[in-house]
Amino acid sequence: MDIHKKFFSKIGFNYLILGIITLIFQIIILNIINLTNPQYLTDINIISIVSTICNYILPFPIFYWLMKNISSTKLEKTGIGIKTFILYLGITITLMWIGNLIGLTITSLLSSTMQSDITNPVQELINNAGIWFNIIIISLLAPIFEEILFRKLLIDRTIKYGAKVSIILSAVIFALFHGNLNQFFYALLMGGFFAYVYIKTGRIIYTMILHGIINLMGSVVSLFVANSVNNLMSGFNSLDFAILIIYTLILLLFLIIGIYGLTKLEKARFNGQKTEIALENPFKTMFINYGMICFTAFYIIMMIRQTLG
Repeated sequence: MDIHKKFFSKIGFNYLILGIITLIFQIIILNIINLTNPQYLTDINIISIVSTICNYILPFPIFYWLMKNISSTKLEKTGIGIKTFILYLGITITLMWIGNLIGLTITSLLSSTMQSDITNPVQELINNAGIWFNIIIISLLAPIFEEILFRKLLIDRTIKYGAKVSIILSAVIFALFHGNLNQFFYALLMGGFFAYVYIKTGRIIYTMILHGIINLMGSVVSLFVANSVNNLMSGFNSLDFAILIIYTLILLLFLIIGIYGLTKLEKARFNGQKTEIALENPFKTMFINYGMICFTAFYIIMMIRQTLG
């Protein structure tokens, strides 16, 4: 195995370790709860908090130490104006909808074939958890940790191979790490775009904000809109009608902005980011190595298990 394959293999094993230790922490903590206060296992908010602690807070120092041992490159920092940020937000929303449509289509076809529903565990969590959980965990903590884990720590170490390599790798790892088919496609598209934004600006705060807004829309805002739709089905209400119309108009506006923005991305240039190491066969070097094969296999098995219930 050449030096570049070894590099990406190490990256793959690091993310595999991250996935494994999150499961280990979950098993340990849930068993402790079961032995001490088993009634807490029926509380969705407590289970969700435990999941957050195990997925982000506890594994983070270990993963940071693993990645710190790999040399990194500082990205050139560039600010963006409000117009560019709105354009980026429109693109993010558009990619989310495209990814959702692909995911829903595929899971619907699979559900029909298997004659059983394929559930979205995150959507079930959002629907059953309290609003403050959705705001603090889904819309604040998750975007902060995920952008550090899957953008900053990864891209700072792979950017020497070029922007395209970093974007593709970040997108694939981020999508697989979600561990379920429902989220895979929009995580893939948005993960790639967030990687683009981070490389373009060198500022992880922009992707954190974009990620947070999308999660807020998918959790808190969507619940309010769904509630208004349910109320309108029972009878006309001017407030619920206004909420639905305003949401629809804003969404359409951002979709138009997003489609326009996507047509301009092919002309994008990465200021100050030069490819230091050009790979002869980027895909083979990135993914056909022991670490990435093990990481990919691990999460494909997770997806299959989740899909089959």
